[in-house]
Amino acid sequence: MARPAERPTAVVALSGGLDSCVTAAIAAQEHTLALLHVTYGQRTAARERRSFDDIADFYAVPPERRLVADIGYLGRIGGSSLTDPSRDVPDAGPGEGVPSTYVPFRNTHILSIAVSWAEVIGAGRVCIGAVEQDSSGYPDCRAAYFDAFRAVVAAGTRPETRIEIATPVIEMSKAEIVRVGTELGAPLHLTWSCYQSEDAACGRCDSCRLRRRAFEQAGVADRVPYAP
Repeated sequence: MARPAERPTAVVALSGGLDSCVTAAIAAQEHTLALLHVTYGQRTAARERRSFDDIADFYAVPPERRLVADIGYLGRIGGSSLTDPSRDVPDAGPGEGVPSTYVPFRNTHILSIAVSWAEVIGAGRVCIGAVEQDSSGYPDCRAAYFDAFRAVVAAGTRPETRIEIATPVIEMSKAEIVRVGTELGAPLHLTWSCYQSEDAACGRCDSCRLRRRAFEQAGVADRVPYAP
């Protein structure tokens, strides 16, 4: 493991959720962390921000390596039950097609901010906790999407810039992510996954269902409170 003074910097997109927290834990093994949090008009924005701050504190990331970006225009654009209060967040598990909780092209906005910041601070890696195998079917969480975005980064940055887009958990199941996070000592108890509640997690939305099943399959206790 590289000594702190020798570590390269990685920008990690940290929503405050399970996948991004474990992604940060993986990056922290070899990199100095620069943490990016993006709020986009989602229902649980305040709770997710709290998780981001708590996780950043856990890893002792100083203020100058924390960036909080507000792209609330995604909420105004709409098209997702996560940002449109007039639409219900579905309680059922994922079905056929792209679910209503998909925020159109969200990861492109997040990655664009991350790459801009990485180019300025000299970070050689941008990490995002996208999951393809056990996700909700979002098109911007697929490996093919990230391959395409890597080509955009290479074409759209300075000739001398070399920024790797890393997706370390993309091929893991949610249960594997819980196991890896536990092995690395990631603060899973500080994460928040619920799509619609900011006090006790609802336990019914797709994200809660995936999380609860993952902890059960991994044989790890989930310390996040759920509504009865």
